[in-house]
Amino acid sequence: MNIRLPDGSVRAMADGANALDLARSISEGLAKVSVACKVNGIVKGLTETLKENDSVEILKISAPEAKDVLWHTSAHMMAQAVVSLFPDVKVAIGPSIENGFYYDFDTTHAFSPEDFEAIEKKVAEIAAQSLPVVRKEISKKEALDFFGGKGEIYKTELISELPEGAVITTYTQGDFTDLCRGPHLPNTGMVKAFKVLSVAGAYWRGSEKNKMLQRLYAISFADPKELKNYLTVIEEAKKRDHRKIGADMDLFSIQDEIGPGLVLWHPKGALIKHIVETHWREEHLKGGYDLVSTPHVGRSNLWETSGHLSFYKESMYSPMNIDEEDFFMKPMNCPFHIHIYKTKKHSYRELPLRWAELGTVYRYEKSGVLHGLMRVRGFTQDDAHIICMPEQMNYEIRRVLKFCVDLLATFGFKDLKVYISTKPKEKSVGDPARWEAAEAALMEAVKEAGIEYGIDQGGGAFYGPKIDMKIKDAIGREWQCSTIQFDFNLPERFNLTYVDSSGEEKQPYMIHRALLGSIERFMGVLIENYSGDFPLWLAPEQVVILPVSQKFADYAEKVKEALVSESIRARIDLRDEKIGKKIRDAENDKIPVMLVVGERESADNTVSVRRRKIGDAGVLPLEQIVKNIVKEVREKALPETVKS
Repeated sequence: MNIRLPDGSVRAMADGANALDLARSISEGLAKVSVACKVNGIVKGLTETLKENDSVEILKISAPEAKDVLWHTSAHMMAQAVVSLFPDVKVAIGPSIENGFYYDFDTTHAFSPEDFEAIEKKVAEIAAQSLPVVRKEISKKEALDFFGGKGEIYKTELISELPEGAVITTYTQGDFTDLCRGPHLPNTGMVKAFKVLSVAGAYWRGSEKNKMLQRLYAISFADPKELKNYLTVIEEAKKRDHRKIGADMDLFSIQDEIGPGLVLWHPKGALIKHIVETHWREEHLKGGYDLVSTPHVGRSNLWETSGHLSFYKESMYSPMNIDEEDFFMKPMNCPFHIHIYKTKKHSYRELPLRWAELGTVYRYEKSGVLHGLMRVRGFTQDDAHIICMPEQMNYEIRRVLKFCVDLLATFGFKDLKVYISTKPKEKSVGDPARWEAAEAALMEAVKEAGIEYGIDQGGGAFYGPKIDMKIKDAIGREWQCSTIQFDFNLPERFNLTYVDSSGEEKQPYMIHRALLGSIERFMGVLIENYSGDFPLWLAPEQVVILPVSQKFADYAEKVKEALVSESIRARIDLRDEKIGKKIRDAENDKIPVMLVVGERESADNTVSVRRRKIGDAGVLPLEQIVKNIVKEVREKALPETVKS
């Protein structure tokens, strides 16, 4: 059979050959470092049989897709270790996640840090044996007999829900067999470093009605150095945890009395949020957008038309019955913007329309996934919709992408990566030609911007392709942030039209886009990126004036008035404390600028300047330091550009 390689060449292979055979035919060296393959764009195991004309890419351990395969196999190795150490345990599920993997266990034994060490030691033994990971296809009856015979109640529950005739696969390494779709590593020896990170409670299948299981979180790497680096980042991340910094700096709180996942912004946090949102609004108005504002609730028929009640209802809050009608709190702003559009007929001359809103939406997230500001139930969506003609699409996408890059750079995020998700192979709506044009527009825009990107083949939503943008923070972590999403679904559902130059009614394109994502999550990322040491323009307290004694209070007030008159946030520390303690306290409060005033400064109309983390920045005339601070704020300067 003929197999197509990524470089366009064709290699003849024997019928029944697999990707490992293909790798060996290229070189034994490649075979030794291969972990998986992509067959026609889908990641598979190396031992799965290939077919005539398959397009195959051999994946080394360094490939982005290899990470999930490594972690998936590592989860099985952890389960094998736990079963070996605690024979009474029942295994549930163990997927890879964004940072590592987890496995859920049902056991009377409460896992402790001491157990972590024993599990790590056992996993190391399993890795040292380089056990082959063997894939096998079995029938539903065989699967029920096998796992039922072992008393694995969670596996049998999952199997029993599969349709008759379903292809069920198991993976075996040594004496351990697990139910799994795969793919997996060829052998356990490729896992060179492994660490159990934590344990938490987790309801079976996420339902409070089911039994609470123990969830072990872990991570693994193909190089011990990567684990060492990861653990260093983890320690740094703990120091930067936005929940701790938020409490220490009195920025926000989430309280049980109010409700899980609902944020209370305290004065300092609300001020930063206001600054972020004000900049967002100003930039959108400069960028040719119009601002709109929509209600928090809408009638049920609105969400029926949009499709949310059929495919998103579990993530919506329960309805409120008002005047014998059901109303739902909005999970998205889109249907409201569409109805603004539908209030009148539109000519092609009006397009494109760009409508933006910082709209608060509400989504029911299960309690187990709530996490500070990063995963909440009520949040402000950085939202906009562009309604345009097909011929305007390419320009609008390029425009949005540039806007996105520039906006993120203002906040200090310049290291970006884009992922483009294309048409799914199963269900999708919209003319195939529109899909092709939209995907081409996304790729051309990213290439033109010179941003590193990857393709998620078939990963688009059923209603259109999209761009997802990730930003890197100060310690190298990636955060999902911006999304640019085509939608061929809602324009059809709501029958959106415009009148073209020939007088005919046509359906416009609709582009959803969120540049910061949600304001709450973006605030969490900002807090962790800067560890609470915000740039001067974002800092809730920008300047503190430190008189060396009470007798210089009047001059301190003059300094404050000069700053406040220029809209600089300043206060005076009039406590009867030594100047050294006042400086230390200002440093702890993460105030960017400290102005010390005493006898010499009041006589000369100057201030002694200190910058947080920089130290003494010299003595400057009052007028000059005010100009410097105002300039730094107006330019939205980032910390690395500030010298004094």
